Amino acid sequence: MQEKFSALTDSEWEVIKQIVDNQRRSKHEKRLIFNALLWILTTGSQWRNMESKYPPWQTVYYHFRQWKKRGIIEEVLAFLAVRARKKAGRQALPSVVAIDSQSVKIVQFTCQDKGIDGNKKVNGRKRHLAVDGLGIPWAVHVTAAHVADTTAGYELAAKLKGKSSRLHTLKADNGYKDTFVEEVKRDYGWRVEILQKPESVKGFVPAGGRWVVERSYGWLNFKRRLSRDFEKSTESAEAMLQLAFIDTLLKRKTK
Repeated sequence: MQEKFSALTDSEWEVIKQIVDNQRRSKHEKRLIFNALLWILTTGSQWRNMESKYPPWQTVYYHFRQWKKRGIIEEVLAFLAVRARKKAGRQALPSVVAIDSQSVKIVQFTCQDKGIDGNKKVNGRKRHLAVDGLGIPWAVHVTAAHVADTTAGYELAAKLKGKSSRLHTLKADNGYKDTFVEEVKRDYGWRVEILQKPESVKGFVPAGGRWVVERSYGWLNFKRRLSRDFEKSTESAEAMLQLAFIDTLLKRKTK
């Protein structure tokens, strides 16, 4: 696992170049701009503190917004997800995914989409992931922390729609029972399997394949930008999560 920032190697850039670089004439190379985004993500620095070896922060931020708006970042992640599954000897698309949420604090002056998670006593936002058996995310969703998992889970399911023709089962914990199970079955035809460790058991328990989500959240700990939610909008927060998994997948060592 990457513990400090390292720019994309030639081979890593070649993997995503055709998606990111549209070959339009530009003052700055797209590879340098993409590396600048990963530097921000890994170091947790402010935009205005961009290192001088990278383009001006305004340029990098402009491309971040454009790639986010045009779906380029999401497209890169989807491409790498299929690539990673094939390298692992799996079918290209998953048939089962696990979902879960993580509440994170926000920074001062964040005014959009924030709230208090009453259970975890966190004032901020919630990150929601739907990952396959390898921990690779197929849908990412960010909401205010007070939004119920059943509500956010249904919104996450909507983002899963069309991602995998093989998908038939979602694995979740008790926070997603109630109406979520019926709504997902009714609207998407997917079965929801509720898995929960016994209340008498302390510590981590690998509950029926749902633990892979916790591992995926663990990967995010290597990105200082994600220690809290620093983004103004939930759309930017989702894009930063997607970039984190892109970096992780590009640098993952496979046999």
